[in-house]
Amino acid sequence: MYFEGILDTLRNLGTFFKQAWFSGKPRWTPAQMTDLAGKVVIVTGGSSGIGKEIVKELLLHNAKVYLAARNPEKTANVIKELTEATGRTAIFLDLDLGDLKSVKAAAEKFLSNEKSLDILFNNGGVMLVPQDMLTVQGYDYHFGVNVLGHFYLTKLLLPALLSTEGKARVVTTSSSAIYLPLGSKILFETLKDGPSRKRKSPSYLYSQSKVCDAMFALELARRYGDKGIVSISLNPGNLKTNLDRHASWFNSIGLWFLLLWPATWGAWTSLWAGTSPENEDANGKFMVPWCQEGAMTKTSRDLEVGERLWAWMEDQVKDV
Repeated sequence: MYFEGILDTLRNLGTFFKQAWFSGKPRWTPAQMTDLAGKVVIVTGGSSGIGKEIVKELLLHNAKVYLAARNPEKTANVIKELTEATGRTAIFLDLDLGDLKSVKAAAEKFLSNEKSLDILFNNGGVMLVPQDMLTVQGYDYHFGVNVLGHFYLTKLLLPALLSTEGKARVVTTSSSAIYLPLGSKILFETLKDGPSRKRKSPSYLYSQSKVCDAMFALELARRYGDKGIVSISLNPGNLKTNLDRHASWFNSIGLWFLLLWPATWGAWTSLWAGTSPENEDANGKFMVPWCQEGAMTKTSRDLEVGERLWAWMEDQVKDV
């Protein structure tokens, strides 16, 4: 068992570095996207980075796009910019993933306007924020924004997803961090504020949240795959975005060697997962750079822990 664990760790590290540096060029581009006229889509974190690129391509392909973000003024400028670039206008959906009441209000607002939802991109996220940052309800900020906020949003939007003609897709952004030993074991006592969480580094808490993202997506696939929902998670790649804006100087040095690729390429993997006909039956799959299926780790495939995580999150949001 000991040597098996070491071999598994080495395999995961090999996968991490391969996806970071040796993924080649994209095998798919938005030029291959089908027309999305009549499709309703939500993109969280759509005002910058990967999300902004996803929204742009969706608009260019005639989708009705709800751009979910928390800064109205910034988002208004982004929407104006995208309108000028595409000739189509995204709809602002006021959403702060770090506040469960904001998540509930955003879902209610959407459901008051739409009866169905074809694609949900659970894309928004944070990385390496200061260790003392918490969500409004007191959860670790990495977990609260990256995982719990998206879980609650998806749960509230299930009526629209299940009412969609054909199969609806939920694409959840995880990370290559799932392949790192750091944060690979889910410590439930660190998901909310407390002594155990305070002993963990931002790197640990970020990596753990991304493992939880993959687990959540797989559990969603297990629970709703036979009801018309296709749940996919992915590593978008090591991209040059502003996601590392909170990183310490020490972490920034390491990230300099890892964040190599344009945000557009990461957006292409998300778009491929969410729109390509070849992924209509990709329920429960994990996609990797660039636009191809990859392998999840044993930890992220642990169905027992995934089920426990789902139940734990259900309990956290039941009284919001």
